Amino acid sequence: MNRLFDRNDNLAILIAGIFAVIIGLGISRFVFTSLIPNMLEDFLDITFAGILASLNFAGYLSGSILSIFIKDINQKVILFRIGIFICIINTFVLGITTNETIWIISRLLAGFGGAMAFVVGSAIVMTKLNMQSKTKAMGIHFSGIGFSILTTDLINRAVLHFSNSWQISWIVLAVFGIVISIYSMYILSFDKKVDTKIVKHKFDKSIFTFFVVILIIAYFTEGVGFVVQGTFLPDIINTLPGLQGYGNLTWTLVGIAGIPSCIIWLRLAHKYGSVNIIIIALSLQSVGILIPTFTNNIYLNLLSGVLYGGTFVGLVGLFMTLGGHLAKGNPVVLMGALTTSYGIGQVIAPLYSVYLIEKFGNYDYALYLTAFIVVSGIVLLLFAKRFQTHKL
Repeated sequence: MNRLFDRNDNLAILIAGIFAVIIGLGISRFVFTSLIPNMLEDFLDITFAGILASLNFAGYLSGSILSIFIKDINQKVILFRIGIFICIINTFVLGITTNETIWIISRLLAGFGGAMAFVVGSAIVMTKLNMQSKTKAMGIHFSGIGFSILTTDLINRAVLHFSNSWQISWIVLAVFGIVISIYSMYILSFDKKVDTKIVKHKFDKSIFTFFVVILIIAYFTEGVGFVVQGTFLPDIINTLPGLQGYGNLTWTLVGIAGIPSCIIWLRLAHKYGSVNIIIIALSLQSVGILIPTFTNNIYLNLLSGVLYGGTFVGLVGLFMTLGGHLAKGNPVVLMGALTTSYGIGQVIAPLYSVYLIEKFGNYDYALYLTAFIVVSGIVLLLFAKRFQTHKL
């Protein structure tokens, strides 16, 4: 038991890191998707929901880029705590008001706070872990993305079962966030100020080879592929004939499938090459995106949730790991470029989606376009592979 309260124990660090992921991504982002069907009934319309999702990703993008350039670990701890506070406050706000202007500001700030909690929190976890090879441990940490979806969805469903109020869900989630944040902020800090040796790298244009540019564009297509189901999946399933009410079950399966995905995909990449595995993961994701457009079979649509959850977490790990490998000891600029590209895809996708949903009255054309963009990324990577002289 004492281990769990030891700031320098690896198990405590990993638990605290997963709690931070639950706050930064689960509460601050993914539960919005879980609650969309209920909020559409008496508050949101689909266009406003898409705008809010886009703003949340815009906030996350700005926070992610900022975090890349913060090198001092003591500053990261401060930003991490600020991020946790922002996430929780803005979750409370959604439970006590339906003022649209406040919601717009809140979702933007929640995205920024989520980046501080997740991106900066992950950097602190990486720094604090006391082991020779941290790769497997970070795979466990990133499994927290799946846990964040599953945990917040189960809490949300329990609250809705007893109260049938999405506003109470937001308040309960905020309280839950406060409880686990105490542990997370205590463990993910240092007993004394850490002397940080900041290594400054010159900008090296040679990093941006033809292949790296293609990789950055492909990561944009994955940003698009991630968002549409990540924003609307429960409602997509609920609107299919005969599947009303199955949306939340599908979302639960997304969380379950996401838990082991990063570990599995990174192991496969080590054995078969990162680019080959990225292409396979993107292909499976595109199939999952298209399933609701051609069938209302319950099992196939549940599979679409599994394919989504089982790929999007792993793809982040695959792209970022490959980017780190290609960065030639100078990861900041390349990681920044990859993160920006992915983030732009995240911001754009909800906006074109709501336009197409309003125009055609269903999700099909938004899903067609999304799958086409993801497949474009696959084609680009297949083409770029021909210019690689060594296995990646």
